[in-house]
Amino acid sequence: MTPRFHDRVAIYPGTFDPFTIGHLSIIDRGLKLFDRIIIAVGINDAKRAYKPTEERVEHIKKVMGDEPRVEVTSYDGLTVDVAAKYGAQFILRGVRTVGDYEYERNLAYANRRISGIETVLLYTLPELQYVSSTMVRDLARCGYDISQFVPDAPMSELSAPDKHY
Repeated sequence: MTPRFHDRVAIYPGTFDPFTIGHLSIIDRGLKLFDRIIIAVGINDAKRAYKPTEERVEHIKKVMGDEPRVEVTSYDGLTVDVAAKYGAQFILRGVRTVGDYEYERNLAYANRRISGIETVLLYTLPELQYVSSTMVRDLARCGYDISQFVPDAPMSELSAPDKHY
C-alpha cells in the first residue's frame, strides 16, 4: 500500500522469535499514534532463529488478522532502508528495561543521524515487563504451556517438546 502524503507510518522491526503478547501490546498502543504500522521481521544472521522467517511472518499475519492498518514483511539489512522503502517516518520500539532503553537510545541516535528517521519508544505495560521472546522460547523448549504469552499460538506448533519452541 502506498502511503498518502499525510499518513503517519511507523516501522516496527524485530526478530519476533516468537511474537509475544508484549509485541502485540506495543502494536495495539502504536495504532493510537500512527495511521499504519509495518511489522518488519528482521533476518539477523548473528542470531540463531528457532522458526524460519517465513513462518514468523505468517504467524504474525494470522494474529493481526484483518487489521487494515498493519502490514507484515521481512527484511535483511538496515531498518532505515526498509523504513524508506515503505515510506515510514518513524521507527516504533518497545522498552522493557533500563538496558533496553540504553540500547534503543543509541540505535535511535544512529538511525536519526544516517537517515533523519525518528524513533518512538513505548514503555512495556508493567504487567508484561517480564515477557520476552527468550523467556517464551526457554519455557517452550522445556515443555511448558506458553499459550498465555503468545497470541493465537496453536499449541501443536509452538510448545511441543520435539519442536524448536
